[in-house]
Amino acid sequence: MAEKNTDRISLVRELEKEMGYKRFVHTLGVSGTAASMAMCYGESMEKAELAGLLHDCAKCMDLRKMIKICENAGLEISEQERSSGALLHSKAGSVLARTRYGVQDADILNAIRYHTTGRPGMSLLEKIIFIADYIEPGRNVAPDLPQVRSLAFEDIDACLLLILTDTLAYLESTGASIDPMTQRTWAYYHSRQEQQ
Repeated sequence: MAEKNTDRISLVRELEKEMGYKRFVHTLGVSGTAASMAMCYGESMEKAELAGLLHDCAKCMDLRKMIKICENAGLEISEQERSSGALLHSKAGSVLARTRYGVQDADILNAIRYHTTGRPGMSLLEKIIFIADYIEPGRNVAPDLPQVRSLAFEDIDACLLLILTDTLAYLESTGASIDPMTQRTWAYYHSRQEQQ
């Protein structure tokens, strides 16, 4: 982790101070899971660990502060994001990772930015962080979790599609609004699977 201010131990200590206990434990779970997946798929373990550590760095912020951070960075904010910290924290986190923690690697920043909604044409690192966030050891209520965890280390694209399918089904069943990026991501990977 050669980026400015990203010494592993210092970063972990700083995040521990800033996050609530449950969020911090989740963050460590995502980071460890991401590093394991990176080893499996030949991705940089250091980049995966760093992206995992920072993926929720804005999650505990007030929504208004997230909006301000994104607007100041010139990022577009959808209507769904304006009313949901659960969605907007990804974009705000990518800005904080760059401005506060000194991360300059575009792949790491994109992995943080799209870990909630995904996006069509995700990089390997983006897929790893998206999946690691869903399957880390503290997660236990998602449908198909044993199958998803197994697929995560066997077929990353099939795993990604299963998570997206389950997420969209859950959101539809609860009547929650669905971010258009999640729908586009599902359509992209669904069509790719059908072409195989």
